[in-house]
Amino acid sequence: MSKQVKQLDRVIIRFAGDSGDGMQLTGDRFTQESAVFGNDLVTLPNFPAEIRAPQGTLPGVSSFQVHFADHDILTAGDAPDVLVAMNPAALKANLPDLPVGATIIVDTADFTKRNLDKAGYTSNPLDKLGEVDDVLGGFQVQPVDLTGITVEAVKEFGLTRKDASRAKNMFALGLLSWMYGRPTEGTIAFLGKRFAKVPDIRDANITAFKAGWNYGETTETFAVQYEIKPATGMPAGTYRNITGNLALSYGLVAAGVRSGLPVFLGSYPITPASDILHELSKHKAFGVTTFQAEDEIAGVGAAIGASFAGHLGVTTTSGPGIALKSEAIGLAIMTELPLLVIDVQRGGPSTGLPTKTEQADLMQAMFGRNGEAPLPIVAPQSPGDCFDAALEAARIAVTYRTPVMLLSDGYLANGSEPWRIPEQDDLPTIDPAFATETNHEVTAKDGTTSGDFWPYLRDEETLARPWAVPGTPGLEHRIGGLEKGEGHGNISYDPANHDLMVRTRQAKVDRIAESLPPLQVDDPSGKAKVLVIGWGSTYGPIGAGCRRVRKAGHDVAQVHLRHLNPFPKDLGEILARYDKVLVPEMNLGQLSNLLRAKYLVDARGYNVVRGLPLKAAELAEAIGGLVAEAEGLAPGELDLTPTPSS
Repeated sequence: MSKQVKQLDRVIIRFAGDSGDGMQLTGDRFTQESAVFGNDLVTLPNFPAEIRAPQGTLPGVSSFQVHFADHDILTAGDAPDVLVAMNPAALKANLPDLPVGATIIVDTADFTKRNLDKAGYTSNPLDKLGEVDDVLGGFQVQPVDLTGITVEAVKEFGLTRKDASRAKNMFALGLLSWMYGRPTEGTIAFLGKRFAKVPDIRDANITAFKAGWNYGETTETFAVQYEIKPATGMPAGTYRNITGNLALSYGLVAAGVRSGLPVFLGSYPITPASDILHELSKHKAFGVTTFQAEDEIAGVGAAIGASFAGHLGVTTTSGPGIALKSEAIGLAIMTELPLLVIDVQRGGPSTGLPTKTEQADLMQAMFGRNGEAPLPIVAPQSPGDCFDAALEAARIAVTYRTPVMLLSDGYLANGSEPWRIPEQDDLPTIDPAFATETNHEVTAKDGTTSGDFWPYLRDEETLARPWAVPGTPGLEHRIGGLEKGEGHGNISYDPANHDLMVRTRQAKVDRIAESLPPLQVDDPSGKAKVLVIGWGSTYGPIGAGCRRVRKAGHDVAQVHLRHLNPFPKDLGEILARYDKVLVPEMNLGQLSNLLRAKYLVDARGYNVVRGLPLKAAELAEAIGGLVAEAEGLAPGELDLTPTPSS
């Protein structure tokens, strides 16, 4: 039977089911094969916080969305073109996100009365197709007995029906792989390796995967196959698909290699940061030591101790853990030791939304300690950028002898994108410049002189104090949480000295701005009156929103901040060039408040806090509204429909 092949430039697919249905694995395999094929892609895993929510209920729905294309893309997509729903709860939870005309592939086997009741359906929506009260009437619905066909396909392996049905996710993966021309060899090899010790399970999953492919190839239900060509225009190099947490882990390993410092991670497991601990524990060969502490305070305390001993101390956590670590971070600021504090932000406050994303810890990072306790803040903008952000945080921490806060978030941590593997020689060198000799001359009463080591004498350029490894002969010294005397470092309660030290610690952080490159402003026409400024994971939605406005023939500029403390030196001048400034954030306006306070600019917030990434289409409307205001147009007069020339 001849199948029609339709060319597409991009597709958004969401796999959704119960948290035990293997949706994350299914989405990950589809993503890996799309990366191998050469598409650009961005993913959005979304799973429940409960260890095991009641099966078949709305709180137990787990999903994985992948947006892949033949061109450069920036987000995981606002709305799926295709939903694969494994049960009624998955259908109901995701239906509101679907645009009219979207395709729904649904496993009919799980649409039992019990499961329908759990999902809150009073009747089976699949029985209403084509009727007056058809809630699925606006979609292309393809009911398929995924479970039944899978069980029949793997019957030869003698599994129980329950065990056999667990392979239905592989059947779905095979079907979608056929629909969108994904390679199959990688998944077959993956399944062979993953289940090598259980041959029946291995063979059942491989058979289910092939059965799904063959179902698409032979059935008349799916008459169209879609083709999305590999992306073009990407820089040459070796690429791999990478998540933010994995990239961040590799960045920490690279920081250790490029600085020559052993990396020590003191961490307490917490969602969504735990994967960094898991990954770094695999890299002892690169001089990485991992310590799973009994609590958050012990984790950061151990990391500070490692930094004192001449290691690159790192601690990882999320917002609740930052609250617990705050006193110890203040200690690292007072002792002026390098320390990386990685905050993979999640929804809050308190335990909040452990598996959902948010970027509401900026004020906590800026001010969440007692006293005047400034520290630099760095934020990556994409999963792959977490690698470079980790290197940059390490550079600042080591060079300026200060703790640095790195603000990732759940979207970056779990999301993925193609990442070009860098050459080691292209990575920056980080020089710890350990103190190896005395730095102060002491004159005795008899007029003789001798060398002494003062731990708070400062480098004139960076204001960093010397870093002496304990045990270095002649460099014995004491540090601690009490205020230090400038230079000699002895305990001091002198009012004038305290004022000096407070101002010096702030000046040291401010001095970092001298080493930052100029900001890159994306203003293609140079005529924009509106600037959209963001930080962290809003980079993708902001970029996509600005693209939509430009494609409609309107001008808008974009700039994205990696360094949030200190701000880059040229930020004030850039803000002053534009009539309107919009600050999209997944909080209630934290960066916009900081910009207002420092630069006295009328920064307007676009603030959505849903535990999910910002939607590009909604953001484009907000940008368009501000562009219309700047251009003197009436509300709604600005048209975001792309012009023919665009």
